[in-house]
Amino acid sequence: MTDKKKILFVCTQNSARSQMAEGLMRAMYGDCYEVFSAGTEPYRVNPFAIQAMNRANIDIRTHRSKSIDEFNGEEMDYVVTVCDKAKENCPYFPGSKILLHQSFSDPAAVSGSDEEVLAEFELVRDEIKKWIEESVEQGLI
Repeated sequence: MTDKKKILFVCTQNSARSQMAEGLMRAMYGDCYEVFSAGTEPYRVNPFAIQAMNRANIDIRTHRSKSIDEFNGEEMDYVVTVCDKAKENCPYFPGSKILLHQSFSDPAAVSGSDEEVLAEFELVRDEIKKWIEESVEQGLI
């Protein structure tokens, strides 16, 4: 039995923002939290998300995109939607004690060179990291 709180990050495709949030939360606070991510319309983990996280020394290469349905019946201490569309499609998660929402821009929506796209992924990664740190410090999660 574990004393760790369970947190699920949800985004539409579970390809970038929720995957980066899962990796960051696990790397920073994995001793206190069991961390998961899922999508309302799962697709695949975005290679730019993997690369951006790798640049932060966090390896998410083994992550896979998961449907929120995989977590039906599981209790979560926190469910955090990280995009507006996920919040609209999943306004309530049965088994969630606390439902939070913090929207981050979609780095996959940026067009340009690989360097420009990667820079956007890194920017969003850093925004997610800052939000996680502040939320833990403030006792929101």
